[in-house]
Amino acid sequence: MATGSLVCLDDFEKYAFGKLDRNALDYYRSGANDEQSLRDNRAAFGRYRFRPRFLQKDVSKRDLSTRIQGQPVDFPVGIAPTALQRMAHPDGEVATGRAAAAMKTCMVLSTMATSSIEEVAQASPEGLRWFQICIYRDREVTKELVRRAERSGYKALVLTVDTPMFGRRLADTRNKFTLPPHLRMANFKQADYKSDGVKGRKGSGQSKFAASLLNPSLKWTDVRWLKQFTKLPIIVKGILTGEDAVEAVRTGVDGIVVSNHGARQLDGVPATIDVLPEVVRAVNGQCEVYLDGGVRTGTDVLKALALGAKAVFIGRPALYGLAYDGEAGVKTILQILRDELSLAMALAGCASLSDINSSLVVHQSYYLHPKL
Repeated sequence: MATGSLVCLDDFEKYAFGKLDRNALDYYRSGANDEQSLRDNRAAFGRYRFRPRFLQKDVSKRDLSTRIQGQPVDFPVGIAPTALQRMAHPDGEVATGRAAAAMKTCMVLSTMATSSIEEVAQASPEGLRWFQICIYRDREVTKELVRRAERSGYKALVLTVDTPMFGRRLADTRNKFTLPPHLRMANFKQADYKSDGVKGRKGSGQSKFAASLLNPSLKWTDVRWLKQFTKLPIIVKGILTGEDAVEAVRTGVDGIVVSNHGARQLDGVPATIDVLPEVVRAVNGQCEVYLDGGVRTGTDVLKALALGAKAVFIGRPALYGLAYDGEAGVKTILQILRDELSLAMALAGCASLSDINSSLVVHQSYYLHPKL
């Protein structure tokens, strides 16, 4: 594919599919089990329709800026936490952090990164960085990671709550997924894990490593423990029901990411855009709500904002941008989404994010029985 023909996020995906080796590609692109939810995350956006209003606003200029957790961003699209980014490009998470900082938006660094908390912070000192974390079996490991994030200037903790265990990812099992020997889990000391647990002799080594860390006995009281341990805002990632959203608010979290972990955990869960309105209603303005999963176009972003998301986060597209051209590739991905969102806003009659509301989008079923 000629590089000049890469004009949308799907083009970058196709390019990455032809460039990445099977080990890395299947790890990035695959979902759990039969991948029903993986397909639906993207398809679900097509079930929503715009109801644009015209001549209400001067849309010759659009303001896409907003604040998330009190921090300014130039547009409401950030980078979701994705593991092992140096498999896509030698600069990995460092390049992604620089790209997000250059575009003046947020990057969430995965604990399972191939660049350390400190390396990413040093490479993009002015960037808005959040740190994704789990509460591990060994609380001392968790505490040390949090302290390192605090010292390195990360502005929030994104607590993943949908991984009591690793989901069953058939592609990784078939490939006996292996972390390339020149890479390492940069946020962990060698003593924190056995290197042969990442080699994947039988099945996925990544799953074995995660299983040695993850704690399936966690409850909401453990979220309160984390809140007491740090003054950073706590954003819980992986909420898919209104009931859990209410529990999160009761626990005092500062934000919620409506997420099904890129459809890599429990197959058969709903698409995140379908869940978003339920969670927004349940939260009732008591904390910010974000979304990830399936976002590929500026119109996807606009739909999520109209349904109540404060911002959206992209995962796989950033990896495909990395595979294409490192930092420049990730910047291009973000710029495409920014430009597409700006144009979609103009065509929908919105001059600023404050003009976007729930009346802009309806489910396609609305038109089966239109209201006259």
